[in-house]
Amino acid sequence: MPPKTRDELLQGTLDMLVLKALQLGPMHGWGITQRLEQGSKQILQIGQGSLYTALYRLERQRFIASEWGISDNNRRARYYELTAAGRAHLAEERRAWNRMSRAVELVLAMGAAD
Repeated sequence: MPPKTRDELLQGTLDMLVLKALQLGPMHGWGITQRLEQGSKQILQIGQGSLYTALYRLERQRFIASEWGISDNNRRARYYELTAAGRAHLAEERRAWNRMSRAVELVLAMGAAD
């Protein structure tokens, strides 16, 4: 399997975060952005262009589904929700993320005094 490019890694991370946000319940795009920013204590700033590209990609992969609804401020908005395939994919991605982040932490800790 060829190594992932930087863009693919960033894409995969954003996809995983979007799936996690939707695991908490259906949401429209702006709400997903707010959920991710609040959940990261404002460290992550997700651009709308990146978010909607991820949403379209996840919908094509059938990890999320969408339908039109009315938002809290009485505007028409597209609401996204996690599918069963999306839940399974999120679990798989979290396992891979945990394994990779542990490996990176081990390398960064090399030679450090305890």
